Amino acid sequence: MAARAHALLAVDVVTFALVNRRLRVRVVKIRRGPFAGSWAFPGGLVGAGESLEDVARREVNAAPAVDVHLEQLGTFGDPDRDPSARIVSTAYLALTPDVAAIGASERYLACDWQDALRLPPLAYDHGVMAAAAIERLRGKLGYTSIVRTLLPEEFTLSELQLAYEVILDRALDRRNFRKKLDATGMLVASGKRRRGPHRPAELYRFRERRLVSVDVL
Repeated sequence: MAARAHALLAVDVVTFALVNRRLRVRVVKIRRGPFAGSWAFPGGLVGAGESLEDVARREVNAAPAVDVHLEQLGTFGDPDRDPSARIVSTAYLALTPDVAAIGASERYLACDWQDALRLPPLAYDHGVMAAAAIERLRGKLGYTSIVRTLLPEEFTLSELQLAYEVILDRALDRRNFRKKLDATGMLVASGKRRRGPHRPAELYRFRERRLVSVDVL
């Protein structure tokens, strides 16, 4: 009986952002291998001396000044997930408030931010990863202040509600939502207003930069 090769360890990263009133996710077009030309999430093998988070941050490729939220999503180890080798992947969930600060990579044919709720078929088992990442984000939206990691430092209440609605893919009652927000105490007024074609809107920020437990939904 032939000995089986040891499994390799990889990291893949599902990076979400809010762009043009939609939840977008960063995908790349694979340059070579059995899935050449297909869309997938950026990822790579874990090198000697690298931690999983080191690889995840390398794959996110964010500018140093950008505050990217990063957390482990899960491990994906189906023996048939990669036809070229036995590779077990640890997936990470990443959230950024600024897509312009996420760099491209010459390792791929293309990089794009696509609608996270209407993705094309993805290589490997990345469709399963996408579903798990959306489920995690929606779950944490209900009991933490994680939406903060997708917003600029200051925002209007309408922009905040839109962020929740875009991620959940459903409308929220404005009065009930704002009543819930007031009860959490997680926001403070910045003292500024946003000027526009309509009545100036008051700007808010989160009381704490770290994630806290809140009951919004």
